[in-house]
Amino acid sequence: MQKYLTTIARILLAQIFLVQVVALVISFMNNPSGYQEYQAGLGSLGLPGIFAPLIILINLIGGLGLLLGYKTKAVALAMAIYVVALIFLLKLPLLQYLAIAGGLLLLNANPNTACSLDNLKK
Repeated sequence: MQKYLTTIARILLAQIFLVQVVALVISFMNNPSGYQEYQAGLGSLGLPGIFAPLIILINLIGGLGLLLGYKTKAVALAMAIYVVALIFLLKLPLLQYLAIAGGLLLLNANPNTACSLDNLKK
């Protein structure tokens, strides 16, 4: 039963990152200047616009890694570090994103989940 609960946790954590990517792509497609506005929004928070594709790429790769259960332990740790870095770089809500980082660290501690690519290797 625990494997299935951690699988659900893994999928729910993945959706945080993947839904953000999908929402950004949809906004870019609906608004011709959407990407430039996203870069300007990051600039207003003190990040150069060059970080826009990097943030999207990290969210996409990390979200897919979690969703598929590929290298779960490493991806969960990397995404936890990424989330904590975003708290300070983008001045995101502290407690909300620390809770996400905590969930990712728990997934790092218990990476054996059902329905994952990691289990196919065994």
